[in-house]
Amino acid sequence: MSTISVPAHDISVSDDVEQLRKAFSGWGTNEGLIISILTHRNAAQRKQIRETYASTYNEDLLKSLDKELSNDFERLVHLWTLDPSERDAYLANEATKRWTKSNQVLVEIACTRSAHDLLLAKQAYHACYKKSIEEDVAYHTTGDFRKVRITHTFFIQPYS
Repeated sequence: MSTISVPAHDISVSDDVEQLRKAFSGWGTNEGLIISILTHRNAAQRKQIRETYASTYNEDLLKSLDKELSNDFERLVHLWTLDPSERDAYLANEATKRWTKSNQVLVEIACTRSAHDLLLAKQAYHACYKKSIEEDVAYHTTGDFRKVRITHTFFIQPYS
């Protein structure tokens, strides 16, 4: 298994944005260039790239990626480009809409995130979907999962 490293030095966000734009232009998409940029950036750097792309081209990077990519690769790049709290919100929203017994993403998020991370995910969910995650979880889940009342334990208020 290989390891991806993030450059220790400061990256040029404007160069990354320009390179991503070039990857989208012309006939086809340069997926290798997208991979080489986004996989070698941490979450904070990817967020800067998204913000700079939006201010430079008046277009959301995620929408550009969605237009240029397809299938599992599109989903992978989309999820990787999201901020961690936005990713949790996105995955939680998907899980509530397509609930199956094997889909335990809500349990994973609830059990592996800190109280602060859960609060950020809750805020991101509300910002993206204009409703609370507790309502969606309660509405879309049934059976034992609903009995446990994951909505009460999922989004604990951060410790003071």
